[in-house]
Amino acid sequence: MFARTERLLLRPGFPEDAPALAAARVDEALTMAEAFLAQPRDPLLPSLLITERTDGAPRIVGGCHLGRRPSGAIEIQLWVAMQHSGRGLATEAGAALVDIARTLRLPTLEASYFLDDAASGRVLEKLGFAPTGLIAPRARNGQGETAPARLMRLCLCCDRELEPLAA
Repeated sequence: MFARTERLLLRPGFPEDAPALAAARVDEALTMAEAFLAQPRDPLLPSLLITERTDGAPRIVGGCHLGRRPSGAIEIQLWVAMQHSGRGLATEAGAALVDIARTLRLPTLEASYFLDDAASGRVLEKLGFAPTGLIAPRARNGQGETAPARLMRLCLCCDRELEPLAA
């Protein structure tokens, strides 16, 4: 699955993307990037690299995916490397991923952001996500560390009231 926006191409990641992905994620080593790209994915849900279209080769600036939570709910996750933040790339990629979720006829999406990352909360709000009223610990950096995160939800099919979300 691919998506193209005004400035971005969202595409699947491949093992040979590991060096560029590691360079985009300054906080990750090459082996972590390789492991991320090799993780098994739900074949029905997209897992995409965010590449910025340039005059030359596209540049990996982040990643996004839809994943299934243990509850069965579908969660959107996205990140943009720090050196590319503040340019609206996360919002642009997120909007494309929400459009993909609508095409897949998903009824709702869940998301969360760490309380110390207000910028991510603003991205989710721009995409139409609303707070559920719950804050729960979430894994950070894939290293077992947790931090409090605000849980959000977006209804894709109707204007129903938000149902309680399990933490």
